[in-house]
Amino acid sequence: MHESWKPYLQKEFDKSYFQELVTFVKQEYKQYTCFPPGEQIFNAFEYCHFNDIKVVVLGQDPYHGIGQAHGLCFSVNDGINHPPSLINIFKEIEQDLGIPYPQSGNLERWAKQGVLLLNATLTVRAHQAGSHQKKGWETFTDAVIQIISEKCTNVIFLLWGGYAKNKTKLIDTNKHHILSSGHPSPLSANRGYWFGNKHFSKTNFLLEQDGLKAVEW
Repeated sequence: MHESWKPYLQKEFDKSYFQELVTFVKQEYKQYTCFPPGEQIFNAFEYCHFNDIKVVVLGQDPYHGIGQAHGLCFSVNDGINHPPSLINIFKEIEQDLGIPYPQSGNLERWAKQGVLLLNATLTVRAHQAGSHQKKGWETFTDAVIQIISEKCTNVIFLLWGGYAKNKTKLIDTNKHHILSSGHPSPLSANRGYWFGNKHFSKTNFLLEQDGLKAVEW
């Protein structure tokens, strides 16, 4: 985790729920195959520094297949096949901005431009979706959202799907922008709740309105 986060998150690290979470995660990683690799759990906070946050994308759970998850929501390592939600994200960018569909599904390039790619749960057991939910991660990531809401201004929160939209209550809508739509998963996208949301051009418009540099999606 980049140093810039520590003054804001130290209080959370010191709380008993977080200590219990650390114990649980260590035990899981010892006993089972879990993702992402241990040193990549906090990658969202490593690549996007606190003072650089412009956009927050909220996911739910890390990918649970071999070699996919590396600590950034919706992102996969270079050379890994793109999961269905990521395919639909790239298709929307293609339609919205005319940017060619990329070869790599690695979104580190977004994170380094101030896009926090935050999953609600930061770890998962291999091939068992949701296996690390309700163990303390959601308490931690809710606190992260509230801290960003409180300490930053004009951040754009991209809330895709019902789970992410539930986080609206943690965000001060007088200080920040919220763009919400259906989830990019095939189930939602094929029902017409994802394509055409133009969140990527809208985000860049809002950033430029606030005198900030647009994201190169």
